Amino acid sequence: MNVAEHLVDRLHQWGVHRVYGYPGDGIGGVLAAVAARADDVAFVQVRHEETAGFAATADVKYGGSPIGCCAVTSGPGALHALNGLYDAKLDRVPVVALLGQTAVTALGGDFYQEVDLASVFADVGAAYLQTVTDPSQVKHMVDRACRSALATRSPAVLILPSDVQEKDAMVDQPDAHGYFHTSPTPSTTVTVAPAADLEAAADVLAAGERVAFLVGIGARGATAEVTALADLLGAGAAKALLGKPVLDDRLPWVTGAIGLLGTTASWDLMRHCDTLLVLGSNMPYSEYYPAPGQARAVQIDLDGSRCGLRYPTEVNLVGDLRATVEALLPLVRARTAGADRGRDRWRAQVAGWKQRWDDYSQARSEAKAKPVNPEAVVRGLSRRLDDDHQIAVDCGTATSWYARDLELRPTQFGSLAGLLLSMGGGMPYAIAAKFAQPDRPCLAMIGDGAMQMNGVNELITVSRYWEQWADPRLVVLVLNNRDLSYVTWETRAMLGAKPDPNQSFLPDVRYADWARQLGLDGVRLDDPTRIDEVLDAAMAARRPFVIDAVVDADIPLIPPHLTADQVIKTAKAEFRGDPAFFGIVAEGVRESVVAKVKGLLDRP
Repeated sequence: MNVAEHLVDRLHQWGVHRVYGYPGDGIGGVLAAVAARADDVAFVQVRHEETAGFAATADVKYGGSPIGCCAVTSGPGALHALNGLYDAKLDRVPVVALLGQTAVTALGGDFYQEVDLASVFADVGAAYLQTVTDPSQVKHMVDRACRSALATRSPAVLILPSDVQEKDAMVDQPDAHGYFHTSPTPSTTVTVAPAADLEAAADVLAAGERVAFLVGIGARGATAEVTALADLLGAGAAKALLGKPVLDDRLPWVTGAIGLLGTTASWDLMRHCDTLLVLGSNMPYSEYYPAPGQARAVQIDLDGSRCGLRYPTEVNLVGDLRATVEALLPLVRARTAGADRGRDRWRAQVAGWKQRWDDYSQARSEAKAKPVNPEAVVRGLSRRLDDDHQIAVDCGTATSWYARDLELRPTQFGSLAGLLLSMGGGMPYAIAAKFAQPDRPCLAMIGDGAMQMNGVNELITVSRYWEQWADPRLVVLVLNNRDLSYVTWETRAMLGAKPDPNQSFLPDVRYADWARQLGLDGVRLDDPTRIDEVLDAAMAARRPFVIDAVVDADIPLIPPHLTADQVIKTAKAEFRGDPAFFGIVAEGVRESVVAKVKGLLDRP
C-alpha cells in the first residue's frame, strides 16, 4: 500500500462507506485509492466542494455512516468545503475532512494553491487537526481523527500533502520509541446518569403540575420513552427544529416547533408551565423558554457542557438520553402514582392551544395568494408523505413552512443545517439522504434563493446518480417567490425599512424546465387550482421531480409572539411605501403584521 491506500483502508475499518468530493491534483492520490476500493468506499462526485462538506454531514444525520467523510483538493477546494464543515461543528456531527495540500517540498515557497490550511481550519477542526508528513503517521492519525470526531461529535481534519500520498505506507509500526500502536475500535460513551441525580430529577418532575418538554435531536431514537414519560407527567411538548421528527406532530399534546419559526401553542406552553424538561436540545432563543424563575428545570444531554446553558436548571443529567429516560420512568411512576395534580386539566389546556394553532394554520393555507399560497403546497405535500419519507430542508422561508406546516411522525426523518442556518444546504442534504437510505423516498424543500445558489447545479448530481437508488423518488419543491423573502421580512421587522429590490428580488428561473433538460421530470405550478394535480404527479413519479411552485412572497412570516418593536418597525416600512403593502394584507391572511398594526392604531 501507499499512504493514500492505507488511509482509505483505515477509514473503511472505522465504518466510512462514502466519500463526497470533487477531484483535483492536491487530493488525487486519495481519490485514486478510493476508486480502487469502490466496492467498500463509494465516491460521490458533487458539483462543488461546499456540497461535499454539507453532504458528509447529512450522511451521518440520515443514518448512512457513523462518520461522514469528504475529500477535497488543496487551496480553493479546501476553502470551499469550510462552510459545510461548520454545519457539522455547530450541529455536533462526526465528520473527517481530507484536505489536499501542496507538496511538502514546495511548502513555504508561495506555490500554486498554497494556503495555510492548518490556520484556516483551526476552529472547525478543533477536535483534531493534523498534517500527515510521514508514512508512519497515517494509522494513528486516522484512528485519532475518527475517535475524536465520534467522541466530540464534531469535524476532524487531516491535511495531506500531495507527495506524501504517493509514498509507501508503513502499515506495521516498529516497536520503537516515537511510534504509536493504535486501535480502530470506537470508545464507549456515557450511558446513564448517577442514581442520586436521577432521584433528584424525578423529585423535580413529579412535583410539577404544568410540565413542559422541550425536545431536540438528542432524543432521536427515544420516542417511546419520551412519550411514556410525558404521559406519566401529563406534559405538553414543544420541539426544537432539529427535533421535529422525534414526536408525532398530530398528537394533541405536541405543540410543534418552538422559537422564531414556532407555533403560538409552543409559546403558550412555555409561558404557562411550572416545570421544564429539556431533552437533547440547546435551542438558542432564550426568550422562547419560560421566563427566568417561572419554572423548575431538568436537562438531559450527552454533553455536560451543554447543560444549563439556556435556562437555569436544578438538575443536569449527562448520559444517553434513551437510557436515562428509561431509568427515570420507574422513579417518576412511583412518585406520581395516585397523585392528582390537575395534569388532565393541563393537558386539555395544551390541546386547546394546539387546536387553535391548527385552525389558524389551516385558515392561512386557504388564504388567497398571488398566484399560489406556499403553505397550501406544503400542507398538501404533508398529507401525501409515506411513512418512511425523508425530508431535506434549506434555510429561508422554506424552513418556516417546514417547521409549521409539514406534519412529521417518528417513522419519517427531516433535517437541515440547524444552527449554521446556511443557505445552500437543502440539495446536498437531499443527495446525502438518498445515498444514506436509497430505498426511502425523499422530499427537498428549497427556496429559490438557495436553489439559485447551488441547487440548480446539484440537480446535475441528481441526474447522474438517481438510477442507482433502489427507490428513485426525490421530489424537489422549489418555493419560487422571486425574492429573498426572509431577508425582506427581516428588513421590515428589524430595520423598519422597505426592502431594496436590487438586493432582495431574484430573477425568475424555470426550474422544472432545467430538470427536464437533465432527464428528470418537473412541472411549473402557477395555478392554485392545479395544486392537487401537480402534487399527485410529483409523488407518483418514478424519477426525481421538480415542482417549480410560483408562490406569493407577501405571505407574512408571523413570529409566535410579536414584540411591540417589531410591530412598529414593520408599520414604518409599510407606511414608507413598501411596494408589497397591499399584498401583505391579502384577503384571508389573518393575524398578519399589518392586521396587528391596524388593531393597535384603531385602539382609543
